[in-house]
Amino acid sequence: MRYRRGLEARERILRATRTLIADVGLEGTTIKRICERAEVLPGSFYNLFDSKEQAILSVVREAIDAVDPDPEHKGPDSLDDLIDAYIRFVTEQEDLARVYIAIAVSAGRNRTELKQRVLRHHEGRVERFAGAITRARPELDATEARQRAERLVTSLNGMTLHYVLDPTFDLAGHVRALATETVGV
Repeated sequence: MRYRRGLEARERILRATRTLIADVGLEGTTIKRICERAEVLPGSFYNLFDSKEQAILSVVREAIDAVDPDPEHKGPDSLDDLIDAYIRFVTEQEDLARVYIAIAVSAGRNRTELKQRVLRHHEGRVERFAGAITRARPELDATEARQRAERLVTSLNGMTLHYVLDPTFDLAGHVRALATETVGV
């Protein structure tokens, strides 16, 4: 019973952290606000997390996992699978998409651990896109495939920002057109 209550409190804290980051950004997300929104006492928060940053990193991990079409990396990614997963992430999990963008934009200032985590994720995604591009266009050398993947992933992030600001933006249409232009398939 106690374990279940702890899991429920942890989920409420993560949900509160996620919505606060999406609503007020990293600077406005405080332990006090997290606890108020999650309806937990600060002692309960500290029983589950060492710091606000640890709760934020848990939310970041959740956002990163949500954009992955094959989290266990069981097989080769197709470009369509990667693109579809990205579109689903942004359009079906808008709070997480806003969190991801907010963290990516603000992490570079003074949060080295967050910045490194976001950069590692970006690099990993670029590599997976490069692999998918190479499979779709085997005549491209690895450098060209990686450059195209970098342009594609960076543009996806920009389009995500546009969609977060304007949900009427045709994200799927623009992403698919961009993929065709960038990759040439």
